Parts: sequence; structure tokens; C-alpha cells
Amino acid sequence: MRQRCLTRATMRVAAFCILAGTAGAAFAAAQTRARTDPAKPQPAISVETVAEGLERPWGLAFLPDQRMLVTEKAGRLRLISPDGKVSAPVTGMPKVDARGQGGLFDVAISPDFANNRLVYFTFAEAGEGGVNGTALGRGRLADNAARLEDVAVIWRQAPKYASTRHFGSRIAFAPDGKLFVTTGERSDDQFRVKAQALDETLGQVVRLEPDGAPAADNPFAGRADAKPEIWSYGHRNIQGAAIEPGTGRLWTVEHGPRGGDELNHPEAGKNYGWPVISYGREYSGAKLGEGSEKEGMEQPVYYWDPSIGPSGLVFYTGDAYPGWQGSVFVGGLAIPMLDRLELADGKVVHEERLLEDLGERIRDVRQGPDGLLYLLTDSDDGRVLRLKPGKAGKS
Repeated sequence: MRQRCLTRATMRVAAFCILAGTAGAAFAAAQTRARTDPAKPQPAISVETVAEGLERPWGLAFLPDQRMLVTEKAGRLRLISPDGKVSAPVTGMPKVDARGQGGLFDVAISPDFANNRLVYFTFAEAGEGGVNGTALGRGRLADNAARLEDVAVIWRQAPKYASTRHFGSRIAFAPDGKLFVTTGERSDDQFRVKAQALDETLGQVVRLEPDGAPAADNPFAGRADAKPEIWSYGHRNIQGAAIEPGTGRLWTVEHGPRGGDELNHPEAGKNYGWPVISYGREYSGAKLGEGSEKEGMEQPVYYWDPSIGPSGLVFYTGDAYPGWQGSVFVGGLAIPMLDRLELADGKVVHEERLLEDLGERIRDVRQGPDGLLYLLTDSDDGRVLRLKPGKAGKS
């Protein structure tokens, strides 16, 4: 069953509910409006700037010593100390294609980082003749953390195409040490249909060994007509991915077109429908695909209409914010804010929009080793923000 954040038929009513601050928890068949209950007490939080002066920061990963690795879209990797000191760019990074939506994307550390110091990152890799595609790189962080050594591209989206849009891309390590990498379908009409193809890796989730090889037990392994790294397909542009604590399941958020952003938990071998089915429309307002449902294609757990432009995804496991443990947090780009979702039995039962008055596009959201939430703001003067329990406000 597909859960829906805003039904088109009730858009005006729901918009009024948002403005009035009323609850809209009306659950009916395949369309659900999960909104904040104004009677439900919420923890007071303040927003603290940890670091600033970052150019379009994109991904964040914590090191064991609580320092942060932060990517900048233009291709720089920075090290940020707990007190907010921003390093010079880490050397050794490959050249990225930063045109349009391209650049340096996510960053993650190996689950065995304490022993191997391996850092993983995704980026837009240029090819000959103006083509490009998403790639996964890996390198060893030097003891002084000033450079990456033995850098290599260990997986590439194939084939490359001449587009500057929809690269994805996030990295998520599963409990078994394998990693998921999300991609985009490159946006243009002639490319996006390839999200339904199994012999390419556009608009798909791939599952890899730590060295970049396809996981041997992937759903299409051994098929001559399919890429062995594919985990799931039929996605549009996935910019958030996280592993659910306790279950080990992968969850993702992806951008829809005009409406229809999705929250999914992609399962092995399943088809998530894009561009055949969607709850969004073309940007022109025209109908898209064959409707919103089709046999053999999965429904998302939840979707947003209008689009929020979801980017970044984390399951909060700490206890710093009363009532938030177990919540899912998603950054908003199209609607600048932080979205909090409560799940029950695999469904969204409550949604709360936070930090709308901040006016900042949120590119990534992570939980720090201190149990607090950290955000990246998407701007030319981007910041690392920390949410602190206590009196509401900004610092």
C-alpha cells in the first residue's frame, strides 16, 4: 500500500492544514496524510553552527575520533575538527565533473576503518566526448589525515552518457560489510527509460563487496542479460540511503519529478517503477508514464506531493531528544527544512517538519558519536549545523 503525504484531490485543504498547524492524520486506503499532532509535545532544540565557509557541502562521515570528513561539490574533501576547524583540502582526490548536478557526492568510512583507514566516496566521473557517470572511489587516509593514498575507482556506472543531471548518489554499509551505492537515471527522456534496463546501471541500487566487486549473492548474479551488481531498479534519483538498525534493511529517499518524491526500502530484485509509474508529473504538468500502479512494480512506503526534494537520510538511535528515538530524518532541498518521520510496522504514522524558519536547504543529515544530529546546508557558504537539546534558537 502506498502512503501519501499530500493527495492532489485534497491539496488545498491540506495546504490550509499546514498553515493552520492542524493535524491531518487521515488514513484511508492508498492515500495517507501523516502530519504533526499539535497536541504532541516536542523537544526544544537549538541550532548551532559547527563550521562554515564550505562550498556546496554534500556528504558527511564521522571518524572514530569524532572528526568529520565533509565533501564539497566542486571536488574537495575536508577534515573538520569537533571544534569546527576546517582543514585544507585533503590531497589525492580524483578530478570530478562538477558541471550541473555533478561533482563530489557522498563519503563513508570502512566499518573496519580503525584497522584499514579506508575512505569511500562517490563522484561524477568524466569520460571522453563530454560523457560522464557516477563512480565509487576508495583510498586510504594517511596517518596525518592530509591526503588519500592508493586512490582507485572500484566501481563505475555503465555506460556513461552526456548529461549533467541525476547522478544520485549515496553509500550505505550493511551489517555484513557489503555496501550499497545509489545512482540516478540521468534525467533526460532518452536516458531515464534505462532505469528499467538490467544491462545498465542507471536509476538503480547496486550492492558491492568492499573491493567494488558485485556481491556474489545479488539477485541477478549469473544472468547474461543483467549486470551482476544490481540490487534493485526502476529508481529516479536517490540522494538518501541508510540501514535500519535492528533489521539491517536498506531504506532510501529519491527525488520525484513534479511531485512524487519517495521513501522506499529497496528489496532484492524488485522494480520500483520509474519512469513507468509515478505519483509525480512532468515539470510541464503533463501526465507521466502509465499512472501510479502497475503489476510487478513496487509501491513506495511513503511519498511527498508537493516535492520536498529529499536528500540525506538517517535513523536516529540516540536519546538526546525526548520522543525522537527511532525516528527517520530526511533533509529537504525543494522545501528547505528537516523532515521527521515516525514509523510503525513499516509505515509512516507521523510527520513533523522542523527548521522551516531556518530557510536553509538541507543536503545531508547524520547522527554524530555524541548522539546529536548534524546537518549540511546546501549553499555557496555552506555550514555544518548541530541540533542541541534545550532552548530553541540559533547560534
